[in-house]
Amino acid sequence: MDASSRFGLSAHTPDWRRAFRLVTPTFRIRDERAADVSEREALLDAAFGPVRFTKTCERLREGRQASEGLSFVATAGSAIVGTIRLWDAEIGDRAALMLGPLAVDPALRSAGIGRALIEHALRRARKLGHKGVFLVGDAPYYARFGFEAALTKDFVLPGPVDRSRFLALELAPGGLQGAKGRVVGAGAFVDAGRDERGSRRAA
Repeated sequence: MDASSRFGLSAHTPDWRRAFRLVTPTFRIRDERAADVSEREALLDAAFGPVRFTKTCERLREGRQASEGLSFVATAGSAIVGTIRLWDAEIGDRAALMLGPLAVDPALRSAGIGRALIEHALRRARKLGHKGVFLVGDAPYYARFGFEAALTKDFVLPGPVDRSRFLALELAPGGLQGAKGRVVGAGAFVDAGRDERGSRRAA
């Protein structure tokens, strides 16, 4: 059974988006399902375009499945309006998670969906016993969740990165203490027979 949460759209939503609430008064966060793949991919394409497959973090996701129990979507009615997934990685000899990508329907980007997805994903990661998570993203945005660049100073990604955007968060006290070295993808590989669009290129 999916674990899910329901949320009302933000009271700070601009007028036209508040009007949109009359059609979609709430959004719900639930575990991603196999049937969500095509719609999730369309949302990611709309948010990032094909450049998403050229990013350094994609090298850590290539050919791998997302971390078990850590893929979520936000829905409004029957539509997927947000997506987030976390991935298993290793930093030297230390296990960690990589967060991303996070994407929200452009029409609802001020409705609090991104924040709710992140908070939901981090809660689940803590519950599952993960100790730390990193990402490459907007520092002022992710700082509100406790992410900081100082924690990644000894991490080495397999490609170029803006160090000010390379951020991490300890999910447990000392969870990333002493972590250093090359960051590599970990976790299960995608089955060779699975759908190319839905698995191998899904980022």
